[in-house]
Amino acid sequence: MARKLLKINDSSWLFAETYRTPMQVGMLATFAVPEDRPTFVADLVERWRSVHQFEAPFNYQFKKAPIPSWVEVKDDHIDLDYHLRHSALPSPGSQRELGVLISRLHSAKMDRRYPLWECHVIEGLEGGKWALYMKAHHSQVDGVGGIRLLRRMLSIDPDKRDMLPPWAVGTHGPDQSGLPPREKPGTELERAQSAGLGGALAGGVRAGASVAGSLSRTYAETLIGGGDTERAAPFRAPRSIFNGRIHTPRRFATQRYSIDRMKHVAKAADGSLNDVFLAVCGGALRRYLRELEQLPKDSLTANVPVSVRAHEGAKVGNAVTFLYAQLGTDIADPVKRIERIKTSTRLGKDRLPQVGQGAMDAYTAVLMLPFLSQAMLGFGGHGRPASNLVISNVPGPAEIRYLDGSQMEEIFPVSLLFNGQALNITGVSYAGEFNIGYTGDRDSLPSLQRIAVYSGEELDALQSTLGV
Repeated sequence: MARKLLKINDSSWLFAETYRTPMQVGMLATFAVPEDRPTFVADLVERWRSVHQFEAPFNYQFKKAPIPSWVEVKDDHIDLDYHLRHSALPSPGSQRELGVLISRLHSAKMDRRYPLWECHVIEGLEGGKWALYMKAHHSQVDGVGGIRLLRRMLSIDPDKRDMLPPWAVGTHGPDQSGLPPREKPGTELERAQSAGLGGALAGGVRAGASVAGSLSRTYAETLIGGGDTERAAPFRAPRSIFNGRIHTPRRFATQRYSIDRMKHVAKAADGSLNDVFLAVCGGALRRYLRELEQLPKDSLTANVPVSVRAHEGAKVGNAVTFLYAQLGTDIADPVKRIERIKTSTRLGKDRLPQVGQGAMDAYTAVLMLPFLSQAMLGFGGHGRPASNLVISNVPGPAEIRYLDGSQMEEIFPVSLLFNGQALNITGVSYAGEFNIGYTGDRDSLPSLQRIAVYSGEELDALQSTLGV
């Protein structure tokens, strides 16, 4: 059997996993049932059950020994009935019932005797809708990789039929989007070869120096603090209710806004859409923690993933690094809060080394080593946290997408948690809307839905204060 060795960054997610901290990411998409095909969902499941073609990473099984690696499993050795599940919501099939089901499905750790993915087709949503929930291990898929798979799996053509299921598309298989392929830039090796041996060696030295300089400055600030109080550093975040030990059950909530609305607010604040997203989250968390009388005196710190995928990049695995940013939860005024966030994220971006993906993988491995070591050794949730939560923003399809003529209406990310981080907030853009998924530890966060509601009210407050 063919083997594919794991990168250090990818294997760490497998070794940090426990039954209480399953290291999986998910996607929840809702679709409209075509009016002329009332049996659409049942027909789709029946057809999908007949497709026994598996593309990477859906045919990869984890083997720990002798070296952590993926082993390619033959198509006829994969039990599709285990991976493909068909469910129905109880009446009335509202967002509440859907959220309860997704919370339960996302709580369960996947069995490593099988390839690490599940596909759930869910019918019974009110308003003539159905849903698709997929989860895969984070060692195989990051947020950008998941959206890339979604783009390949769905079509811009509403008349396209007999489309392949996600496991037959994968990250290597046929592209069903109907969009022309984008031109791929040269690989790092090709660029090094074109520069000649001397240029390649010089580039390697410069990359190593940039990575070493960034890491040394970052961890100097961790140990002794820094002169710039608005720069966030790992392990300088205040203790909060988000940063203790967690348990298996999850909660899941959603929120959505118009992207045009967020862009207008961003323009008025002289910032980016991501600045607005972070400001809205910061305001919601401030209000939530104040109500619980748990608001720290110092600002919460967010760990913000940044994609470093070179265009299509690696087909399987992660291609992200991280920056740390203050959320201004110690500031009541929404405009002053977004000003703090703008400064903090700029300082965080300035700290990232300007290197290729290979060197960036090394930078990320060392940057996250203390945190991942805590997770793998079971020490997470003790002591001062590296950050208070993860907040991520992933660009999704700009065009409306279809699956066998069924229009995708919403898409929400469902993310992972670990000891020391009981809340994850991730946003995905799609067809003019910004869709946010809130994934939380059930035992740590009472009434997670309130954070989603407060996020909407904080956007209202920021918009009003800016006079948009």
